Amino acid sequence: MRVFSARTVRWRGIIATHSWIVVKEANAPAYSRFDCTAWGEPIWIDRFVPDGRWFGRMPQVIFAADGASAERMIPRIREAVRGYAFQQLGDYRVWPGPNSNTFVAAVMGSIPEISAMLPPTAIGKDFPVDGRWIGMTPSGSGIRINLRGYAGLTVGWVERIEVNVLGAVAGVDFRRPALKLPGLGRLGAVATPCQPPTPLS
Repeated sequence: MRVFSARTVRWRGIIATHSWIVVKEANAPAYSRFDCTAWGEPIWIDRFVPDGRWFGRMPQVIFAADGASAERMIPRIREAVRGYAFQQLGDYRVWPGPNSNTFVAAVMGSIPEISAMLPPTAIGKDFPVDGRWIGMTPSGSGIRINLRGYAGLTVGWVERIEVNVLGAVAGVDFRRPALKLPGLGRLGAVATPCQPPTPLS
């Protein structure tokens, strides 16, 4: 399984990214791709090439799992997709969410083994799908205070320290020294396993 993120379309690509999830069971003939979009019903399945460019923008791998580890995750990922709270017409909101990044963050947060986070450019990742203004971070490794995606503070082992103001995220990572800046993303040590994708076979 893979979590991808790529700069989004038109002017929004200056500051924001779009994220999606790809899975493939051991005996499956092809990959399944899950996106959340503003076009029609929010959840789109297999509408795009699994590891393809997002409107010309090369994606980055945010998280990857293979073999037995992936096999254990995939049924729960599919269940989390089916149970996502915002999949009716009109549910999608570009800002502050719920949007594509809210969807992917919610799925990732339902799988404890996914010890990764979306980049600071993934606007909407901090929108609280459960409606709570205070609770655990998606990774379960810290605490997040959130005001409906408009403002918030996240402190966690995986998430590090992030401040959300009107959807723009800034923060600092002491574990792999780096600054997180709105629009620019991460400046400093690269957070593995973020890398250009290798073709999915």
